[in-house]
Amino acid sequence: MNKVQRFVIWICSKFTRNQIESIIKDLQDVLANRNPDIKPKDDFKEKHPNYRDFCVDPKPPLMSPKTTKKLNYKELIAAFKKKLGKQ
Repeated sequence: MNKVQRFVIWICSKFTRNQIESIIKDLQDVLANRNPDIKPKDDFKEKHPNYRDFCVDPKPPLMSPKTTKKLNYKELIAAFKKKLGKQ
């Protein structure tokens, strides 16, 4: 006997017919999303236990500086010639 069958037997032993009909009506409202205060259990985590939750890092990643020194090729050639003595 599974859990649902035991639950049905328990309900039948504890409540009257009118109360059970009221319970069924309320459960149908929950399943039809007509009662936003009550949500059915989400079994996604049970079906997919290894699924990770998406989360965003609190700090943004490090960015390289956008302003760089503009290089002049003539100055680079002169510095190279001065340093190594070659063209």
